[in-house]
Amino acid sequence: MSAERPTLPPVRLHSEAELARDALAAPLFVRAVRLARWAGPDARVGAGGELVEAQLPAAAEHLGLTADEDGAAYASEAWRLAVDTGLLDVTDPEEGELPDGSEDAGDSGAPSASEAEGTVTAGENLALLTTGSPQDILGIWLDGLDAVHADATAPVLDDFADLVGEDGSIDFDALDWDPEAEAEFLDGVLGNLYLLTLAENGAGEGPVPLPALAASMIVPDDMGEPTDDILEQVSEAMMRLDDQFRLLEPIGIVEYQPVDEALMVEEGDAADPAAVADEEDVTRYGMVKLTPLGLYGVRARMLEAGVDAPAVGDLADKGADALLDGIAYYPEAAARAEIQLWLAGRGTEGAVPAAAELLAAARGTDEGAPLRRLHCQQALALAGEAAEPAVRAVLGDQELGGLARVWLAEHGASDVPPPPEAMIFWLAIDTIAAQLDADGELDELQGLIEGLSAQHSGFFDEVWRVDHPATADVLEAMGRLHSDKKAAKDARKAAFKARSRAGG
Repeated sequence: MSAERPTLPPVRLHSEAELARDALAAPLFVRAVRLARWAGPDARVGAGGELVEAQLPAAAEHLGLTADEDGAAYASEAWRLAVDTGLLDVTDPEEGELPDGSEDAGDSGAPSASEAEGTVTAGENLALLTTGSPQDILGIWLDGLDAVHADATAPVLDDFADLVGEDGSIDFDALDWDPEAEAEFLDGVLGNLYLLTLAENGAGEGPVPLPALAASMIVPDDMGEPTDDILEQVSEAMMRLDDQFRLLEPIGIVEYQPVDEALMVEEGDAADPAAVADEEDVTRYGMVKLTPLGLYGVRARMLEAGVDAPAVGDLADKGADALLDGIAYYPEAAARAEIQLWLAGRGTEGAVPAAAELLAAARGTDEGAPLRRLHCQQALALAGEAAEPAVRAVLGDQELGGLARVWLAEHGASDVPPPPEAMIFWLAIDTIAAQLDADGELDELQGLIEGLSAQHSGFFDEVWRVDHPATADVLEAMGRLHSDKKAAKDARKAAFKARSRAGG
């Protein structure tokens, strides 16, 4: 059975210890921790768990912020995160309960029941920041990411002042806000950014222009020149993302260069992103990239949503069959790293059993077997000379004997028995089948096909007899890809013979 292609490329994450340090250093998380440690018995909270407005200036001052409206806003944001992540536990006033046991607020001047305040105590998670494991810290940080993500997808109520009643209530029906659609859009943007970061020839460690990221969500793949309506949607998405990335950056998942405010026109919209002429202009429209902590956080959200998002190291404790199937469509560097981790987990003493397990897992006549054998050969190369006993044990095996001889020759063995002619042809078919399945570079595949067929005179006169499930498919591919017209014609004839033989 052929291995399934993963939805996303495998990510190489930093260690949990490194990621936990990054989480503890995220600016918003730092402020939340400082407020959680500052809060004492005198801290009072409102019915929603927020720090009462009268205490916000003191909280801002403790954070080293100015005791003005901006400082209060930052302090309030950090307080909410401390509550949302369990660094603080708040006790809301019970409905109808008056503070300090008062029963007649009208006579005493004490606050009414609606103005009653709750109390706050240190949460269990606050101690975990110093006593817990890196995994504990990352779990707390992920709760914080969820909270910030929710804030980023919430409507900006300042834009809907006419929908707020005198009592502060909001007419959500008239707001025309779909929280699920908003969250799905932002998750889609973060998913595209994740893919661009990991994809071969993608962004890598570099930033992605905000117009390109917005367009990836708006412009249909099959659209040529975007229409004015599509460009307007891209512009609107850019400005929404600009606000969202400004909120997400302090939790540590992205590095963000905001849209240059000088580009705003009088109406408050961004200039047409299609008018951007050069790279210098692109940077003025916003640049964003995921941090190592961001890769971890976005992957965690995708896994929770059921998305296949592999990471290097996932297969380290699995069997050889899972390893070879799992890395079938990994990029070369990721496959190599996964194999090295798998081998390292078995130690020097386990080298021979590990090699034997790899060879056993490489056997088979199913569609994915050739690619498994190719990766088995790569794994044995990384295993080194310690694998020799296991390799020699399969010299007589029809499926593995060819790769065993290649391995021994590459390691300088002088007593390698010559392969039977049938094994030579079988290995040629198997090797090309693996490369076809791997979707490698066309030039490399063409070179492999021409090189293998040129090594043996009368190659196409004999190869069609090879008892390999992929013989006919390989010969048809050789007929398409061989640059020599006569050889290509001979390959097509051989493919016909192979199919006739299999059908008979």
